[in-house]
Amino acid sequence: MKATRSILVGLVSVAAALAAGHLVAGLVSPLASPFLAVGNTAIDLTPHPVKDFAVRTFGENDKLVLLAGMAVVLAALGVVAGLLSRRSPWPGTVLAGVLGVVGIAAVLARPTTTGWSVVAPIASLVVGVAAFRWLWARSPAEVPGRRKFLISTAAIAAGAGVAAVGGQLLAGRVDVEASRRGITLRPGQKAPEIPFGADFSREGTPTFLTPNSKFYRVDTALSVPRMRAEDWRLRVHGMVDNELVLTYDDLLRRPLVEKTITLVCVSNEVGGPYISTSNFIGVDLADLLREAGVKNGADQLATRSVDGWTCGTPVASIMAPGSNAMLALGMNGEPLPLERGFPVRMVVPGLYGYVSATKWLVDAELTTFDAFDPYWAQRGWGKKAPVKVMSRIDRPKAFERVPAGKFVVAGIAWAQHIGIDRVEVRVDGGPWQEATLATEVNVDTWRMWRIELDLAQGNHTVECRATDRTGLTQTSDRAAPVPDGATGWHSMVFTSVAGA
Repeated sequence: MKATRSILVGLVSVAAALAAGHLVAGLVSPLASPFLAVGNTAIDLTPHPVKDFAVRTFGENDKLVLLAGMAVVLAALGVVAGLLSRRSPWPGTVLAGVLGVVGIAAVLARPTTTGWSVVAPIASLVVGVAAFRWLWARSPAEVPGRRKFLISTAAIAAGAGVAAVGGQLLAGRVDVEASRRGITLRPGQKAPEIPFGADFSREGTPTFLTPNSKFYRVDTALSVPRMRAEDWRLRVHGMVDNELVLTYDDLLRRPLVEKTITLVCVSNEVGGPYISTSNFIGVDLADLLREAGVKNGADQLATRSVDGWTCGTPVASIMAPGSNAMLALGMNGEPLPLERGFPVRMVVPGLYGYVSATKWLVDAELTTFDAFDPYWAQRGWGKKAPVKVMSRIDRPKAFERVPAGKFVVAGIAWAQHIGIDRVEVRVDGGPWQEATLATEVNVDTWRMWRIELDLAQGNHTVECRATDRTGLTQTSDRAAPVPDGATGWHSMVFTSVAGA
């Protein structure tokens, strides 16, 4: 077999295998797609530095980059399978079988696997091997035979395309948006209006409230879970006096409150972008746990997402007076967007999101830290992760050219549950100067700052540091996000020029 035809056999067979698995997964469970299962397993096994690099470099596109990389690797394996099988179909058959077994193993390893889930990777294995053998047998040297081969190849490729589209349509057949549109959230206790002067957005800070579409997203979900509010259930169990099973309507019948809260991701490097603020609407989580009756000794609330991701939150943080911990149903006046956790997510201010902000929440178990290690604790991250006092420079940007003379430097700071007392700025290692703080909204939100500097022409480095109301000033010692949040002063290098 010529090299070009052998490569085509390998590529089309891989496409057929993936499409078949995706189609069957659309029928049984979207999470059973072997392509997604392998991707999720890859995420689980990726070392911390690589994950941090991906989040830092690609942001919310990290999952798209992973899937694209997987597609390239699978295509390359298809090429290798074809080239190794120019004289005999067995090398490609074996390689196709190995890839199929890897898909089965990945699906079986997922926490959401059911009895039917394995059907999808089995279908992928069978179709991949059958397509390879069939196309290889129809690749003779004669011209008439080549025509039949091309027709067969085109037919399988077209079938793979149809199957892939069909699988995607089936996976999205749950009309979640219709479910969202049918929901009206009427909080009995609305958040206070954001006061005038709460941000310096005209001078470079973010707006105080983050639009839902711009709220940061960092999670492990390659495919956003799709669950209607009508189908949602939450089981509260474990070390409780009264096990609860709640529906979405049950939550709507409870007193809804609206709270202005900032969420922070532990993946943030110093000066990182993964922080946002919203008016969250939901029910008081501490009240719900009191209703269930927390037994003595229960110090961790272990929560699970519908896709199997797990989180552990200190019970003391939830139950503390004024914790503002909630089961959130909405953001900024509307039901949660799909990517932000619809139908229900958890929000616990003062803790980094990986221990407090489970999205697509379906299970809550009262347990202990000794008895259960959630997803990130299993990978070496801290079990208790209070948000650290921190500040960030938003203006100027790195290496920006700005006018010499009077220039406003601006940014944000946060010290949840405590509040920001002051922010200081210095230029080129000079004396610290106190910045002007924006109007405070509450201690669970970020606070903007600004300072006007008189800059000479040339290159400059500006640094900032924040101090909370206990007198704790953020440390200058640099630490990476692992295991419980980055530390250090944020700095920005820029240039002041005449007439810029």
